[in-house]
Amino acid sequence: MILLELFLSFLQIGAFSFGGGYAAMPLIQAQVVTKYHWLSMAEFTDLITISQMTPGPIAVNSATFVGIKIAGIPGALIATLGCILPS
Repeated sequence: MILLELFLSFLQIGAFSFGGGYAAMPLIQAQVVTKYHWLSMAEFTDLITISQMTPGPIAVNSATFVGIKIAGIPGALIATLGCILPS
């Protein structure tokens, strides 16, 4: 169930975030912090920092970070797949 929630959340983020990584941040915050409470606001701030420091798109790095925190390697793969599938 958690893997399905991860997939659908990041599928929605990937499908509706137009304008680059910074435009996706409010959508990611709404899903990850507000709706599912997977991360606290402090952890979300760390997420932004880590996503900026690592190579690649911010949304994909965020999906990988949240996925691995919530469900380990399978969660990282599912969340990342959900994020990149719409594009």
